[in-house]
Amino acid sequence: MGEKDNWRVEDDFVDEEDFFREPSRPAAEGGKGGAEIFVGTSGWSYKDWEGTFYAPATRPEHYLPAYAATFRTVEIDSTFYSVPRESVVRAWDERTPDGFVFAAKFPRDITHEPGGLDPDSEVVQAFLDRMALLGDKLGPLLLQFPPGFRPDRMNALRTFLEGLPGDFRYAVELRHAGWHDEMLLGLLADLDMAWVSGVGPDSPPVRPVTTDFCYLRWLGDRSLETFREVVVDRGEDLADWAGWIRERRRGLRRVFGYVNNHYSGHAPATARELLALLGQEPPLPPAERQGDLFD
Repeated sequence: MGEKDNWRVEDDFVDEEDFFREPSRPAAEGGKGGAEIFVGTSGWSYKDWEGTFYAPATRPEHYLPAYAATFRTVEIDSTFYSVPRESVVRAWDERTPDGFVFAAKFPRDITHEPGGLDPDSEVVQAFLDRMALLGDKLGPLLLQFPPGFRPDRMNALRTFLEGLPGDFRYAVELRHAGWHDEMLLGLLADLDMAWVSGVGPDSPPVRPVTTDFCYLRWLGDRSLETFREVVVDRGEDLADWAGWIRERRRGLRRVFGYVNNHYSGHAPATARELLALLGQEPPLPPAERQGDLFD
C-alpha cells in the first residue's frame, strides 16, 4: 500500500488511544490549531426540545433556523427514511447561514435492503443529486450499516464504495466486530473515506482515522423515550472524547461529531457540553435568549 501504510498499528489496531494515521491531504483548513470542529446533533425536529432548547410554541418551520443560531452543523436523520424532495433541500439551505454544514445519512434502501449496494442505482443517484443542492453547506455523507451487515459482504462493499462518485466525502459506519481489520481500514484509507467512531450498543471501542477528517457519533440507550432534559450523566465520557479530539485534531482538516438524543436524554445540552470542553461553547439555546428570533 506504499505511503498509506502509515495508518497501521503493528499489533492489534483496536488500541483506541494510540491509533492514528496522518491524512493524505494537507490539514490546511483547520489552521495552526488543527482541524475545524463541527459538533451538533442527529436531527433537529423534536417537539420535546420546546421549552428547553427551542422557545415554547416554536413552529416546526422555525426549528432549523433556531438550531442554526446555536450550532454550526447537523446530521440529517430524515434522509435515512427517504430521498428528500428538491424543495425540502432548498429550504434547508435557505434557513441556515453561510458556513453551516449538513451531514446526511444515506437512505436505508441502500444500506439495509437486499440489492441496495449498487452505486449506479436510481436511488443512489437521486440521493446524491439532492444533497448536491446544498453546495458548500454539504459535509460528509454517512453510510450507516446495520449490525447484521457482516464481513462476508466485503466484495460487495468494496465494489459499492469504489463506484461512488469522488466529488463527495463519505463516512462509513460498520458495527459488526468482524469488520475491524486492516483490509477494511486500508480500503477506506485508499478511498479517502472516514471510519465512523462512536458510542452506542453496537459501536466498537476503536477510533481509527483513515482520512483527513473524522466522523464521531454518540448514540446511547434506545430505552429513553422523552428528550426534554439530560437524564444520564456523560461528563466523564465526554471529557475523554474531548481529550482525544484535542490530541488528534492537529493532523486533520475537520472533526465532525453528532449527538443522538438517546445518549444522555437531551442531545443539544450534551453537544453544548462537549463544545465547552473543547473551548468552543456555542451561544445560549433559543429558549434562554431574550426576545423571539422570529418577531
